[in-house]
Amino acid sequence: MTTHFLLTAWVWNPLAVLGAAAGLAAYLYWFGWSTRTGWMLTAAALFLLTLLSPVATLADGYLFSAHMTQHILLLLVVPALALMALPPGLRLPDRVERLLNPMLCWCCGVGAMWLWHVPTLCDAAAESRSVSAVQTVSLLVLGAAYWWQLLAPCESRRIPPLHGVGYLFAACAACTVLGIMLTFSPITVCRAYVHPVDRLGIGPMIYGEWGMTPLRDQQIGGLLMWVPMCSIYLCAIFGQLARWYAPPRFAT
Repeated sequence: MTTHFLLTAWVWNPLAVLGAAAGLAAYLYWFGWSTRTGWMLTAAALFLLTLLSPVATLADGYLFSAHMTQHILLLLVVPALALMALPPGLRLPDRVERLLNPMLCWCCGVGAMWLWHVPTLCDAAAESRSVSAVQTVSLLVLGAAYWWQLLAPCESRRIPPLHGVGYLFAACAACTVLGIMLTFSPITVCRAYVHPVDRLGIGPMIYGEWGMTPLRDQQIGGLLMWVPMCSIYLCAIFGQLARWYAPPRFAT
């Protein structure tokens, strides 16, 4: 049954397809094809997988852990890949650069995860497609703001490497706290996942074949925030250390 589910549970989301196509078209129009285009293609592909694959089916009112997987990809992975696709030396207008200060960008990245796990908002996103769409866009935008301090195309616009280490470590600590709370707290975060409506008839597979329970589901979701998210931050910390030890070069 699981194999059949993985092969057939893909969903059609025209807004996601149109959004990915528009993003790629805009990128190619402004910057053309280059060696960095692969990063943008990867970001678009991962974005579509997040919203069209069986993960999206499970996140749509069935499993909190699938919902958390989507959050991690949309907040931390897709925006980082898209920023890495931008040509070196690209600058934003000065007034925008002044607005994107490190404290605000850090609050954007960490606050997005905390905000969307307020029980009322978490339930609304699980039950309403319009709220879910707002959530998706906000995660992408706030994730891009967070990574801008570390991955801005213009080297001189990035925060210093050791500041970047602290920036990443603090975000890891904040998400670890939330992950621990989710892992060890009662089922109170997203009540929509406690008694899901089995619209697709996959309940027996999830709760029987997979042995999933609402409590175990929330615990897995908390562990996903706690371990994989901090692994992403740790990889980025290694990148900042490599940047610190790299030979000096002219800022662009």
